[in-house]
Amino acid sequence: MPWLKLLHIGAVIVWCGALLYLPLMLVSAAAPASSTSPALPRLWPRQVFIGLATPAALLAIASGTLVFATQGPLAPWLMFKLGFVGLLVLGHGACGLLVLRTERGELGGLRPASRFILVLLVACLLAVAWLVLRKPA
Repeated sequence: MPWLKLLHIGAVIVWCGALLYLPLMLVSAAAPASSTSPALPRLWPRQVFIGLATPAALLAIASGTLVFATQGPLAPWLMFKLGFVGLLVLGHGACGLLVLRTERGELGGLRPASRFILVLLVACLLAVAWLVLRKPA
């Protein structure tokens, strides 16, 4: 089922793109508006999180599970990949917590937390990509 793999890849791309954008969007939404750059509405990060990142994550995980169930044998590289995907899910949850904190006006530590989450997400994405591209044929 090649369409299932394409669905999985597309969902992963949308999910990861939204996850990489969310920490930056949160910092921008929390910043006061200036004459050169207006602030983002504080509702936008929630809409991206709930309307784009979460459905894409669910679709990526469900389609990835189906790809594995229909085609893949259990292999060591897959266990490592699933471990990094688990860290991506934790990063997703951390972004959700930052969305809530931003909406409540709890902006203390937002910038360092966003940076930490962004670094974690990039590291996990690079690890997943490396594992997938290096998997045995």
